[in-house]
Amino acid sequence: MPSPDKGFFYVFAIIFPAFTGMTAGVGLSGDLRDPKISIPLGTIAATLTGLIIYIIIAYKLAVNADPNGLITDQLIMSKISLWGPIIPLGLAAATISSALGSFMVAPRTLQAIGGDDVLPNKKINKWLAIGVRLTNEPKNATIITSAIALVFVLMGDVNAVAEVISMFFMVTYGSLCLISFLQHFAADPSYRPSFKSKWYISLAGALICMYLMFKINALYAFASILLMIGIYFYITYNNDSKVGMAKIFEGVINQLSRQIQVFLQKTDTEKSIHSWRPSVICLSKDSFERYAAFEMIKWISNRYGFGTYIHFEKNYFSRESKLLADEKLNKLIKMAEVSKSNVFLETIIAPSNTGAIIQAIQQPAISGQANNMMLFEYKYGETEWLSTVIDNYYILTSANYDICILRSSEKNFGYKQNIHVWIRKEDYENASLMILMSYIILGHPDWNNGEIKIFAIISKQNMAEEKQNLIELTTSGRLPISPSNITVISCGEGEDRKSLINKHSCEADLTLIGFHESLVKVKGIEIFDGYDDLSDVLFINTLNSKTIN
Repeated sequence: MPSPDKGFFYVFAIIFPAFTGMTAGVGLSGDLRDPKISIPLGTIAATLTGLIIYIIIAYKLAVNADPNGLITDQLIMSKISLWGPIIPLGLAAATISSALGSFMVAPRTLQAIGGDDVLPNKKINKWLAIGVRLTNEPKNATIITSAIALVFVLMGDVNAVAEVISMFFMVTYGSLCLISFLQHFAADPSYRPSFKSKWYISLAGALICMYLMFKINALYAFASILLMIGIYFYITYNNDSKVGMAKIFEGVINQLSRQIQVFLQKTDTEKSIHSWRPSVICLSKDSFERYAAFEMIKWISNRYGFGTYIHFEKNYFSRESKLLADEKLNKLIKMAEVSKSNVFLETIIAPSNTGAIIQAIQQPAISGQANNMMLFEYKYGETEWLSTVIDNYYILTSANYDICILRSSEKNFGYKQNIHVWIRKEDYENASLMILMSYIILGHPDWNNGEIKIFAIISKQNMAEEKQNLIELTTSGRLPISPSNITVISCGEGEDRKSLINKHSCEADLTLIGFHESLVKVKGIEIFDGYDDLSDVLFINTLNSKTIN
């Protein structure tokens, strides 16, 4: 009998195991004729019946027993009942039935665990699964259960034992409710319960169980939760399949991602230039020869943007080419894990370069917003892939994408300290995008010690005015660019602008240079030549104006 100073939750912890007899039917479900009907009806009926009986008993005690007798006399009911001896007999019967119910369920549960090879040790699983020859009643599992029960009996204090037992029942019920809640959102087609519960009922059950556990005994609650988590991770780590909660969480994440993407697509009917962020597709044939393109899209999609990196496998589609593409995709995923990137990875199989580009520009955006930029990469001195991109340039512009072409070098972005942005009169509309891209790249931890420098090539008579405009642009946009890092260079008629860029940015780790659509048609790949003194260069052409705000 608890002392008078104990609160409601202490008493609740002691009487709660009496309600858990209802789970005996769940544990014996293998012997039921129709478990999907009998279990929910039996469980609900047992709970309601037990609740009504407890309410009647409480009312009887409140009406007929005095408070002092309730505190001092554990058998007070025998004195207020019609026939006193029935109370000890009833207590004995209830105790035996509860013990038998638990003692029948626990060994069967252990036997099922062994039979399903849940434990990592095959010999232990086989030993636990052994049953009586004819009826397959658990044999060794009963021995283990008896040993566990004996340990609790030796504790002596019935109230303390009840409190511990309540914890494990609570954490079990709470876990079941949580799994039911998560399965609702995971929408796994293989999860098809005959008795369906509403998600908010399952969530309420999980939260209430957690609340009651900590109200009863916070230390026991922590211990029971940690023990269950430890057992779970031990089993899943040593189990070959390694599925379970990870699969459920994966389903939940997939469903949540799907809902978010649909929501964003529906709300993105009116695109605003003031809320622009890059959603980039990168198509590369040389994913494992050079990593510059992967590094660039990793920087762009780190925080402010979204990136999809597509490895192009030039081949006809077949079982063999699909297996090869999947193998390379797995390599890319491992590479992304090592580099801790936020890039979505994919492969494309196509017999032609043009076919691959057309497939790439039609890829759906993973962010829920439309893709708005394409990124290509070619190695300095090798122009085959660059020529392919330029030959298909008007296919790319038909998708209304901004175009970025990265010319990689052996320096591999050097020390990642200096980003130079060049603004020229002939491609002034690219200025905002180039400045935004430099800011986005600088936001990656790889460029922690980096800085942005802006160079503007303009006529001599407008130098002071243009420099002030650039300062106001970066200041109003709250960009981390000091006015001292903005340089205005005059260039007269006939002067070679490429020579100026080579001279001032020869030590830059990354140089951003704009190019105009009209020059692509006239000069082709020539507009990307002449920057021999630079290391890595990102050429940018915007098809949609951007605003820095």
